[in-house]
Amino acid sequence: FLVFDYLSEITMSLLTAARARSPVLGYTPDFVSAAMAPYIKDIHRKGVRVISNAGGINPLACAAALQEVAKKADVDLKIAVVAGDDLMSEKENLKGTGITDLESGRQFPESIHSMSVYLGARPISRALDLGADIVVTGRCVDSGIVLGPLIHSFGWNRDEFDLLAAGSLAGHLIECGAQCTGGIFTDWHAVPDWHNIGFPIVECSSEGDFILSKPPDTGGLISFGTVAEQLVYELGNPQRYLLPDVTCDFSEVSITEIPGFDGGAVKVHGAKGSPPSTFYKVNATYLDGFRATAVCPVGGPKAVQKGKRTAESILQRTRLIFSQLGYEDYSAVNIQVLGSEDTYGPHARRSIDGQGPREAVIWLAVHHKQKEAVEIFSREIAPAGTGMAPGLTGIVGGRPRV
Repeated sequence: FLVFDYLSEITMSLLTAARARSPVLGYTPDFVSAAMAPYIKDIHRKGVRVISNAGGINPLACAAALQEVAKKADVDLKIAVVAGDDLMSEKENLKGTGITDLESGRQFPESIHSMSVYLGARPISRALDLGADIVVTGRCVDSGIVLGPLIHSFGWNRDEFDLLAAGSLAGHLIECGAQCTGGIFTDWHAVPDWHNIGFPIVECSSEGDFILSKPPDTGGLISFGTVAEQLVYELGNPQRYLLPDVTCDFSEVSITEIPGFDGGAVKVHGAKGSPPSTFYKVNATYLDGFRATAVCPVGGPKAVQKGKRTAESILQRTRLIFSQLGYEDYSAVNIQVLGSEDTYGPHARRSIDGQGPREAVIWLAVHHKQKEAVEIFSREIAPAGTGMAPGLTGIVGGRPRV
């Protein structure tokens, strides 16, 4: 099985915006054009079965595009689609139930952009049971695209919760691709050949134990540390990791390095499971104004102070224009001077001589409800705008904030 994990929460909002432009968009096109099209004949010839959440907000369109690729390559592939995650048709009903944001407690937003439920692994395993060569899903839990094939291969039952937890752990460790092969490792300097980093491979038994490795002759690293850091990635409570198919307890998981593998390998076991809750998680995005970000190099003595003065002057100038045009103030502003350790907040370490660096970069981001206000900011910060700061060079224009 070959699995592809494409979806982050922000990706859903970007794909929703793409589908708003055209009804045939809303999936991740790289999956079709770069990951599948060049290799479709090999995939067919070797009997590799593919599972991906690349369907995004429009899995049917993704499947149609894959069907065209298969037709051009003259290969016959069964393509299944897992649908049902899109809850936009239930927007008004959900709004009336008094649902609030999980973290902030804010009320249900008016300008909902997309709303997707995180489905589990059972629809994927069912599609494979029915003979699908490729399974395309919309929003599902990331680990589900691995658990689904394991359920299909080993016939794990709905109440075999330890096994379901083990399969979910396998999926959790290899979600986000090369993260567990050293891509987010704290000791990054110990990871060789990032430019050729290998993607992870799971070899799982019917009892739920599995070996995690990567292809030979690739960069990256599989070790206790790289895998343990991915284990706790976005985990929340390690004794109650909530998924649609099982509630996982990863608190007693064992990760053991195996010698003799090119690039490293580990054996993982010890996941425990209990029944899932009766709820699904839902990710909703909503239109929340516009955002622009500027990145500007500043040189010379007192570069940090100069950078902050420049950013504050630009904000003062644009706020003056806003007041003349009757616009509200910015909804949010963020100024950081990279090179001064602003990103470390209260843990920043200042220079010993008190003079600071002679070179720094301003990071200035603004948020406003009106697109026109962000466009004013974009014009004013450009080199030909204020004329206040020689050397101002960079601007990313306004875009919808979701």
